[in-house]
Amino acid sequence: MAWFSKKPRIAVDTEPQAEPRPSRMEGLWAKCETCDEIIYRQELEKNWMVCPHCEHHHYWAARARLAALLDPDSFEEFDKELEPQDPLGFSDSKKYKDRLKSTRKNLGEPDAFISGVGRIQGHQVSVGCFVFEFMGGSMGSVVGEKVARVFERAHELKCSAIVFSASGGARMQEGIFSLMQMAKTSAAIARFRTGTRPYISVLLNPTTGGVAASFSWLGDVILAEPKALIGFAGPRVIEQTIRQKLPEGFQRSEFLLDHGMIDAIVHRKDLRAKLGQILGLLG
Repeated sequence: MAWFSKKPRIAVDTEPQAEPRPSRMEGLWAKCETCDEIIYRQELEKNWMVCPHCEHHHYWAARARLAALLDPDSFEEFDKELEPQDPLGFSDSKKYKDRLKSTRKNLGEPDAFISGVGRIQGHQVSVGCFVFEFMGGSMGSVVGEKVARVFERAHELKCSAIVFSASGGARMQEGIFSLMQMAKTSAAIARFRTGTRPYISVLLNPTTGGVAASFSWLGDVILAEPKALIGFAGPRVIEQTIRQKLPEGFQRSEFLLDHGMIDAIVHRKDLRAKLGQILGLLG
């Protein structure tokens, strides 16, 4: 072969490729974040999203939580028509209004909080639950309004109030309007407390920022799930501020229970019975 001969070039296929078909096994299995065991997702869901090997509490969707804890067919949702706006015209890597639009489309939820009225073991409750998938469960103007209405509705119906909190804190895209929700929700609790019914606050993983610094800590009874991260600022920020090494397990529910910050840690499978017991005693 002559030294100047050329090998034929490999033809490049410029035709658009069909999108790969999703695997039939995709989504059927989940990996535990703690013990790395592979779990059949259907088994995990039947076990209230708790790992059967190490008891790690995985994230549990808000609507699934409410359906499991409330009496069957007792939940009536309110305030679903409320949707957040863009009062500041905020934009970072993406316009806030576009971020809201895409998140609503993907999740099918108008905002990061679901509220309504239901029953637990026959006891009527005004209840709310954070949707953490919606922008980290951040509290903007609409979330704050919905939380306040949970307590206003409980006051009007003369029933107990329960809020399941899972949030990264105030929604930065709404600036001062988000921070004002801390005062609004706290004031709604003060009005609710003119009655005789209890407010039960259930802290999930994570409950941080402005949510932890306002209504979540104001419960008459404060419960938490095992190993939930609960606090205002993150451990790294606190260490940099006080220039000290924090103790092991700082801001986890077990640490807070030992230091008298919460009343009890309740396993998910026991939560409905515990709420029913508290409502029977106090409600």
